Amino acid sequence: MAKIKMTPSQKRQAIWGWAFILPTMLGLIVLNYYPAINTVYQSLCKTGDFGKGNIFVGLNNYKAVLGSGEMWQSLWNTVKYAIIEVPLGIVIALVLAVLLQNKLAGKTIFRTLFFLPMVCAPAAVAMVWKWLYNQQFGLLNNIFHTNVAWISDPRIAWISVGIIGVWSIIGYNMVLFIGGLQEIPKDYYEAAQIDGASGIRQFFSITVPLLSPTTFFIVQTRIIGALTVFDLMFMVMDKTNLALNKTQSIVYLFYTYAFTNGNRGYGAAIVMVLVVFIMIVTFFLQKLEKKIVFYN
Repeated sequence: MAKIKMTPSQKRQAIWGWAFILPTMLGLIVLNYYPAINTVYQSLCKTGDFGKGNIFVGLNNYKAVLGSGEMWQSLWNTVKYAIIEVPLGIVIALVLAVLLQNKLAGKTIFRTLFFLPMVCAPAAVAMVWKWLYNQQFGLLNNIFHTNVAWISDPRIAWISVGIIGVWSIIGYNMVLFIGGLQEIPKDYYEAAQIDGASGIRQFFSITVPLLSPTTFFIVQTRIIGALTVFDLMFMVMDKTNLALNKTQSIVYLFYTYAFTNGNRGYGAAIVMVLVVFIMIVTFFLQKLEKKIVFYN
């Protein structure tokens, strides 16, 4: 078979094409692929001094991680955080999206206010909520005339942190739901009104089923986001906090070992355990998609 030769014009187009995609390819290699491969390698090594002179130890780090009660506690803390943040963040955002999709005076302002937490600096968010939760002079205890240690009591600290996560993510979920609502044909609602269906019946019979692709996408992304939470935990929970052991996420534990203690091999093994856990969760979600998602 004769080889087709490129014309000078086609060669120039090919060169320009490679020139445009080269920065993206370099970014993926440097920022994604190399760190991923290096993390797998680091998890099989004992970290040397100053990160140099790594010693290959095989699966020893994994044995230590899987046998550590601290790791399993951190994984359970992360799951508990996800149990609070994901369902509440989705339900509240869906209700707000439906309300703000209707004719409402100043709905643009309300949309902006609800989305505002997404653009706020995590440090500012943590500082404000730590003040609200403060046991001595916090706003919540002053309003309710209580003396609750919102982020220092191991029994409720994880709930308090989860509430911050819900508040932070509602705006993002709401915007996605509004986009999904705008794709639903109005004919369905008009036909339902003619048949005498109430607003609640329309919500559960039309809105919820037709929003299932958007809802499933949000569920997937928010579960992954909740399982990899770090900045919120790091800024709200001080190292001297008595509730840290019952609230720290698995990524927080990775940070402690890899960057504070300098044990990058052990930290990398923690990350790999988390990656496998997320892959398992994602696998079951993909299996569930065919049963619960309605594509109109």
